[in-house]
Amino acid sequence: MTMAQVVSPSIPPARPAPAAPLPMDEIAFAAWVAQAEPGAVLVYHRGFLVVDADNALVGISPEACRALRHLRAAAFRAAEQGLVHLVQQRLAADRFAYIAIARPRRQGAPASLASQLLDAQAA
Repeated sequence: MTMAQVVSPSIPPARPAPAAPLPMDEIAFAAWVAQAEPGAVLVYHRGFLVVDADNALVGISPEACRALRHLRAAAFRAAEQGLVHLVQQRLAADRFAYIAIARPRRQGAPASLASQLLDAQAA
């Protein structure tokens, strides 16, 4: 559903507030990847990820920015391990949906995403 906003011509429209991160964190993302069927889709962030992860630019708490950077890194590691495809969908100017698409499991790959991510981090 789209909401309309009535703006007086004498008052400039307010700048949109930065997108609040979804209640997704690194652990929830890893859990989704571990159980996702091939082709399953997860929107793990909406906004502008590189900007949203920098609290100096968007004014969110350092903890929220740190969590977002960890989520971004987990998504990238999962893509490097061949577990997901990462894609973006433009929603508006400077606003995107960041999407992970589960890939089929490789033959002989460990069943646990945690073990793959730990191996990648140790390397």
